[in-house]
Amino acid sequence: MIHFVKRNQIDEEKYNYCISNSLQNRIYAYSWYLDIVADNWSVLILNDYEAVMPLPFKKKYSIPYISQPFFTQQLGLFSKEKITGNTFQEFMRNIPRKFLKIALQFNSENNFLKENVITKSNFTLLLDKEYKVIYKDFSKGRKHAVQQGLKNQFTIEEIPFSELLVLSKENYSFKEITENEYSKLSKLVEVLKKKNKTKIIGVKVNGALIGGSVFLLDSKRIVYLLSALSQEGKEKQVASLLLNTIIEEYASTNKILDFEGSQLPGIKTFFKSFGAKEESYFLLKKWWL
Repeated sequence: MIHFVKRNQIDEEKYNYCISNSLQNRIYAYSWYLDIVADNWSVLILNDYEAVMPLPFKKKYSIPYISQPFFTQQLGLFSKEKITGNTFQEFMRNIPRKFLKIALQFNSENNFLKENVITKSNFTLLLDKEYKVIYKDFSKGRKHAVQQGLKNQFTIEEIPFSELLVLSKENYSFKEITENEYSKLSKLVEVLKKKNKTKIIGVKVNGALIGGSVFLLDSKRIVYLLSALSQEGKEKQVASLLLNTIIEEYASTNKILDFEGSQLPGIKTFFKSFGAKEESYFLLKKWWL
């Protein structure tokens, strides 16, 4: 039986165990992660946490609606065993109708949605081989970019998140990301550091930061969560250098490097150039009215 459970009634140990041992495992779905990035969330639970579907939501004029939090690319249904389309549809039927609107991104394994769905692109690279073997599958242009970056007098080192945040705000303007969202991100990184689930690296020239990235580290995946570059960093192929550094460090670990994808052709081409494979995940947009 599927139950709708409010956040304060969740057995966190059982819930997180289900996420950790699920076939669809994603770091975004852990309770401590959602507690930071989601305004509110509840969950649908099959029997004794055999499968779970977190439902992050916001309220407008006291009316709740399901909304994908920032810094979570894929949520959806997580299960210890392979699920059927019938089980998935049963979960969908159990989403309370009090949520008048749904805008939720399901993980790539939840390929049962047929209506009101937008298919989106993600890119992943399995780090199951030695670095030199993985490097061979880089495109000619990406190999050149990496080699050019390595020739420069750069310092590549772990950096405080505060430095990267300053660089991001100086060089990017995301209207949809408010100061409140940046505050959530800072808190998230703080918790991730305490749990040893993040790596933040930057590239410096004469002590000045020209690019950096935040990577999420989980048991199965390394997620390319955030990157920021100055104009000099863009010109000097720093993004290529940062990703190459992670690939070299985690080669032969069997982890998946999750680029988090993009719908922009130029960025898709960039991710593919590392030998990454394209996969689909699914955005459900639905009104109950």
